[in-house]
Amino acid sequence: MTVHSDSACRASKHARVQQLITADEHSLAELAALVATLPLCSTGRVFIEVPDATWIGSVAVPARMIVTWLDRSARTGAAGSGRACAPGEALTRAVTAWADEMLCTDAARATRVHLLGGFLGTADIVDHLTGRLGMAADAIHTPERFGLATAR
Repeated sequence: MTVHSDSACRASKHARVQQLITADEHSLAELAALVATLPLCSTGRVFIEVPDATWIGSVAVPARMIVTWLDRSARTGAAGSGRACAPGEALTRAVTAWADEMLCTDAARATRVHLLGGFLGTADIVDHLTGRLGMAADAIHTPERFGLATAR
């Protein structure tokens, strides 16, 4: 068992735990609870989609993680559609682009994935991770209420 104490996490040979976490304005409390349980040595990204910039705040994550806020009001929908960005759309685009770049090796597939955003974006992200990138569905954690075939 790997120890995740402060001193163990500072050791140069300590394995870093990569995380991919998503949330939206409806899952901020779930996000805070999840982040509080992360090992200090975690790396990776947290993507949070919100309706507008007034929702953007501070999220305390381990030092090697990056939080990206996605303001729907500042984004457009599908290219050429002239539509506003729908809930889940910015999250899906950002996460699939990040995953395509960062989850391209077998070692990266050990990434711990927690998708807390809305159903539509979460379902699209699960489809991308399992279909295009070949990630095992049981390696992806989603809210049980979504009924997606993933680990709980």
